Amino acid sequence: MKKAYEYRDMTLDALVEAVAEESENVMTMRMQLGARTLDNPLNYRETKRNLARMKTVLTEMRRDSAAKE
Repeated sequence: MKKAYEYRDMTLDALVEAVAEESENVMTMRMQLGARTLDNPLNYRETKRNLARMKTVLTEMRRDSAAKE
């Protein structure tokens, strides 16, 4: 589990790529959860929370870059 400050150290492009990758991971886990093949359902919750943290930091970065222009 990463904290928000660890995502803030990433570049904007790297964070966008990480968000896309984590979104795919959440979708895959959602399918596995529905099919009851997910090993640990708590991992799904943690992955969703990490994705939310990433998206929050991404929004902050975009807002800050827009304000600087």
